[in-house]
Amino acid sequence: MLAAGDAVGAFAQLTPLAQAGNERAEFLVGRAYLQGAGVPGSVRDGAFWLERAAGRGNMDAAALLAALFLQGAMGAEPSRAAEAADVSRARPSAALFGAQELGQPDFERAIVWARKAAEANAPDGLALLGYILTAGPETLRNLDEAERLYKLSAEADCPQGYLGYGLALLRKDDPTLYEEAIKWMRLAAAGGLATGFYLLGAMTEQGQGTPADPKAAVELYREAAVRGLRAAQARYGLFLLDGRGGTTKDPQEGESWLRRAALQGDIDAAALVGDLYARGGDLPPNFAEAGMWYRRAAEGGHRAAARALGLMHLNGNGIPKDPEEAARWFRISAEGGDVTSRYDLATLALQREAAPEEAQRTREWFEKEANGGDLVGAYNYGICLAEGVGVTKDDAQALVWLRRAAPSVVNAQYWYGRMLIEGRGTAADPAEGRVWIGKAAEAGMLDALVAYAELLVNGVGGDKDHPKALEFFERAAKGGHVGAMFAMGAMLGGGHDVPWDRVAAQGWFRMSAERGHAYAMMMLGRYLARGLAGDANLDEARFWFTQAIQLGLAEAQGDFAALDVPAPAAAPAGQPAA
Repeated sequence: MLAAGDAVGAFAQLTPLAQAGNERAEFLVGRAYLQGAGVPGSVRDGAFWLERAAGRGNMDAAALLAALFLQGAMGAEPSRAAEAADVSRARPSAALFGAQELGQPDFERAIVWARKAAEANAPDGLALLGYILTAGPETLRNLDEAERLYKLSAEADCPQGYLGYGLALLRKDDPTLYEEAIKWMRLAAAGGLATGFYLLGAMTEQGQGTPADPKAAVELYREAAVRGLRAAQARYGLFLLDGRGGTTKDPQEGESWLRRAALQGDIDAAALVGDLYARGGDLPPNFAEAGMWYRRAAEGGHRAAARALGLMHLNGNGIPKDPEEAARWFRISAEGGDVTSRYDLATLALQREAAPEEAQRTREWFEKEANGGDLVGAYNYGICLAEGVGVTKDDAQALVWLRRAAPSVVNAQYWYGRMLIEGRGTAADPAEGRVWIGKAAEAGMLDALVAYAELLVNGVGGDKDHPKALEFFERAAKGGHVGAMFAMGAMLGGGHDVPWDRVAAQGWFRMSAERGHAYAMMMLGRYLARGLAGDANLDEARFWFTQAIQLGLAEAQGDFAALDVPAPAAAPAGQPAA
């Protein structure tokens, strides 16, 4: 009946025989429960009958029990029974050597049944015991014995033995053994093992034991992928994305294979699918889709995906804007070793947008680094103390740590100089503060460039020097600092000890205004209303005054109201504008 495909009828006939103690019938009934063949699938019931059969000496049952324990199928939910059944569709150990684990392996229970099967020279049992001695806990490992068992299994024409013995040869990291190893991999692939195809593909791609042949490697990866091996699905997907190995570039198909690998738990594949949708390019951008795949990868421990998810929550790209949720993912990424995420989290903590516990955790990280002699850590810990991030504010201690970091850390130079000028944690010392801010400015730090220029304009901590201030403002403006763009307009517009240039001033005001600077909007409106740099343009002036007012700059309301009044005459040549 089994041969005829009547699983229900076969199960009905086998059950009484199994209940009577027939070990072959017990094995077949157990396997039927695992496969869901003629009866609802049940790992628990399948294991019950397999254990009875194995106890009566059925080594196929013993090997299958060992495979179930190694796959973690014994702890699987009942709904996973059909998946667990894959271990019994061909040889008992087939899925272990070619598919993914369902749960946590139970090596201690698996080795009992694997050893029984191996002692009876069952080929699958030999391979399974070899696997346990290779991949099991350190207390069980014995690589030499595993190699011997794999070889015995291979000599008995067991595909799992072929694969295991080939891997044992590769593990020796001896190029002279590659050719023999690839011979066994070919046999494992011929036996239908997905892992055999995959490893054969990797060796063919790299030219280990066989001439390098990327095109043949792609086909081997494809064979492993269609058999459900997630590593092969991810690799094949990458080849299709890039058009490598002689394949036709196919982003849609490549994404499909990466998606399959991700759904099987490959966190690198999930992160890559997230990247594909976040960055766009060959595939249209879809931030909501990207967020879903980043979350899957991040929950699996992928630190880069966790940071990407944090950035999406921070900016509200495709998912709700939520700084606290962003901070949580930055923290998870940082705990996984991503240093950049620590600074992302620190920035949120400084802005008071992270939960208090996240701020405290950030401070603890930096304090530990600082006490360990890390100067960047010393700077960050100093900022935490200066701003009260995760700790009570303490300017005096902040100054100690910032001074320690200042000789090497540009940001520390800037902050240390600011605190000296402001007299925070010490008596005010504008001259010394100006020196340190000047060091940071010379190094190109934008905020320091602007701060140093302002000191030169106002003569704080030393003499005024407007020409030099203009140089520093320009460096910051060209670096993208919006406030420095406004300052350039203000200095070139007159009233400072530098040659004035209304056309250039208006250009800088425009650049700053277009980037959202309210005072620049007002000044641009004034230039346009009065024609200070050329022809007047009342319509555009009205627009910029309106923009400034909408940003809360009440001063621009008077300018807006005065637009109907004739503009005053331009200043005489050679004189600064009012």
